Amino acid sequence: MIRGKKPHWGATAMTSIREHITLTQHELSQELGVRQQTVSEWETGRYCPRGSAAKLLNIVAERSGFAYDADERSHDADERSYDADERSCDADER
Repeated sequence: MIRGKKPHWGATAMTSIREHITLTQHELSQELGVRQQTVSEWETGRYCPRGSAAKLLNIVAERSGFAYDADERSHDADERSYDADERSCDADER
């Protein structure tokens, strides 16, 4: 992670990190102290993690070796665009 830059935890990044650490939505929700539905909503782009959940995800990403860039908007090789997923997340953070 680049210091001073805020990582963007959008739908694709959420699914990617969860799969990287080989947890189910339920297991990740238990680790983060949120509902499974919340993890599902993050992964569909309805909401984005913020506050302590986002900070915990940053720590998990760093410690698990999950490669991501604070400015990067796409983590998938299949070219799935963050644009549709991220607009609502960006708006929430303003």
